[in-house]
Amino acid sequence: MYESIVGALPGIEISERAAVTIQLLGFEAALLLLAWYYDLWSAVPAGTAAVAVAAVGSALMLRLGASIRRLPTPDDYQRLLFGSSIEVVLGVLAFIAVVTHLFVVDPARSADPLVTSLFGEEPPVLAVYLMLLILWDVAYRIGTGWWAGVVAIWRAYVYEFDRETSWAFARADLLNLWFAVAQLLLVPFVLDRPVLSAVIVAHVFAVTLATSLSVGLSIRRQNDP
Repeated sequence: MYESIVGALPGIEISERAAVTIQLLGFEAALLLLAWYYDLWSAVPAGTAAVAVAAVGSALMLRLGASIRRLPTPDDYQRLLFGSSIEVVLGVLAFIAVVTHLFVVDPARSADPLVTSLFGEEPPVLAVYLMLLILWDVAYRIGTGWWAGVVAIWRAYVYEFDRETSWAFARADLLNLWFAVAQLLLVPFVLDRPVLSAVIVAHVFAVTLATSLSVGLSIRRQNDP
């Protein structure tokens, strides 16, 4: 999806590195501008961490896609990974869960809801809009990571490759793990929010388990003597 957006800009051709740089600088500039305008500097560290996680996710997912396309991948695997759009569905579900928690569950259970602690009793519309946009960016990449992990396990279980290709797939799968680990940057900002911190850690653990399984199967099932 990210590749299609970058490639669909009319009359504009930019490299993947430039696209990620623009994303990072654009989000951070908007963040700082709104922090200055609304005097919300206390929200900048958490916002910057989320922007960084989104940018790292973009860079690693683009690298993951490029790495897999260079390999002799089966058509079924490519179709599931790149053509099913399941990652969009998973991203939407993750985003809806976050929004529901922030605006329904957290205010009902906490005397100091996260949105209020970041933006005050009357959160500025533009600040909340930017927050949701960045959260969607992160949530979509989380959905992408889930789907990449599931399909990697299926590929490693169904197909056998030579030693070189098996190790190449294993290295590509590890990119998904590095992105999950990068999301731990968000934990310090939600340590006082048990549900959010537990969900992030559980997500990283699940991706670690899935990646370990796909890497282990890829290496074990290599068809070299």
